[in-house]
Amino acid sequence: MDITQLILDDHAEQRRLFSIIEQIDPTDVEALTAVWSRLKAFLDVHAEAEERFFYPELLKLGEGANDAEDGTVEGETEDAIEDHNKLRDAVKAVEKYPVGTGAWIEAVGKANVVNSKHMGEEERQGLTDFRRHASLETRHELAVQFAAFEADHITGVKPVNKDPEAYIEEHG
Repeated sequence: MDITQLILDDHAEQRRLFSIIEQIDPTDVEALTAVWSRLKAFLDVHAEAEERFFYPELLKLGEGANDAEDGTVEGETEDAIEDHNKLRDAVKAVEKYPVGTGAWIEAVGKANVVNSKHMGEEERQGLTDFRRHASLETRHELAVQFAAFEADHITGVKPVNKDPEAYIEEHG
């Protein structure tokens, strides 16, 4: 088991859930509500798990990979925390609209764009960096913690934005 693979698996599930929403008739409010509720909880738990387990270790072991912000592990981590905040804000914006309306669908689409951008960057940067610099034992130990946290919080966590610079200072 490897935390980088668990994160990739979560990314695939996020993409799948966004795709499911796109394929549900907008008048089927019950189905849209159910799938959105699952996706919303999943996004929040995933981001929190990364912030608790993955990024603190990345800051200790990483060096910055590919197109990392300013070429450093601090830059790629700060960007990821900022992205998580943007995603939390985008998810919160969806709640402003009645489910299934054009405005709701547009807000879900914006959340999908924010999430997709973040996942692509994370896959090229943090995950690559971690695979290059963290031992298999470390990746396994973190995967166990990550999986347990997600399982223990299957219904969600309270979404809380974090100050990226304070996060780097605390965990770097």
